[in-house]
Amino acid sequence: MPLTMVNAGEPTVIRKVGGKEETRRFLENLGFVVGGTVTVVSAIGGNMIVNVKESRVAIGKDMANKIQVG
Repeated sequence: MPLTMVNAGEPTVIRKVGGKEETRRFLENLGFVVGGTVTVVSAIGGNMIVNVKESRVAIGKDMANKIQVG
């Protein structure tokens, strides 16, 4: 399921990072790598704040939809 479907405060494992090569590389540089753990902190107005690799990152809903978790 996409990251946008995860409840806040629930740690989950990244299964796949989709999108164009440029988008995948951008997300991987932020710490969204397959096998990594990500936790949604909050989702407000289409933007999400997530904890990934001990950092808080803000991403848009369109980017979050490209990150498959489970």
